[in-house]
Amino acid sequence: MGAEMKVILLAGGFGTRLSEYTESLPKPMVTIGGKPILWHIMKYYAHYGHNQFYVALGYKAEVVKDYFLHYRTINTDFTVNLKSGEVNTHQQDEVDWEVTLVDTGMQSMTGGRVKRMKPYICNETCLLTYGDGVADVDLNKLVAFHKNHGKMITMTAVHPGARFGELEMRNEQVISFQEKPQTAQGWINGGYFVIEPHFFDLIEEDQTILEREPLERATQMGELMAFRHDGFWHCMDTKRDRDNLEDFWASEKAPWKR
Repeated sequence: MGAEMKVILLAGGFGTRLSEYTESLPKPMVTIGGKPILWHIMKYYAHYGHNQFYVALGYKAEVVKDYFLHYRTINTDFTVNLKSGEVNTHQQDEVDWEVTLVDTGMQSMTGGRVKRMKPYICNETCLLTYGDGVADVDLNKLVAFHKNHGKMITMTAVHPGARFGELEMRNEQVISFQEKPQTAQGWINGGYFVIEPHFFDLIEEDQTILEREPLERATQMGELMAFRHDGFWHCMDTKRDRDNLEDFWASEKAPWKR
């Protein structure tokens, strides 16, 4: 295990392509195996010793807040004394996380949400990912790669289909970044970032899209590096995606399960 690092999770988008669920839930709270996908992501980071989470909220923030505020009673059996209000839980939950929930604005874009987390991160190198994708990225190797190259930001590059931000790389340095081109091939933005604190300075305002100006500027500066991940990665954009992830979990062979 490496040193513990703070983890920013982006959990504020509308999830319009998953409308079967997101009319009543924010996308990160859509469940796989009875647990929100956000929980699965956090569980994965915690396996590597990263237990401090900073969740950037927006759409239906109250649902996420309510889940973590009542986490113990939601996830265990309990007895409540209706006279005193005392609650006793009957199982010891396995998680040991500290979760900070930050309302980053209903209309903020991904970059704006990251920018609003700066006061909580201070001047520390931190981890960042989206709240709707699971993977089996080796986080120890990711962090070691980041520390070794000494640049501002590391993005995990993955190899699925053609509808995400495409990277062109020379060795491991990103030389071109395009968000969701029409005919993407090769490596794409898989999230699972490591960022240095001065990256926040590349984000101007709430309406800044992380995947455009900030990452494109970092690319032009020669400060964006790619950690190549050939293993499992799957985001949850549609009902079909969610059903695929549910099938993985039901098979008890989910690659991200720890």
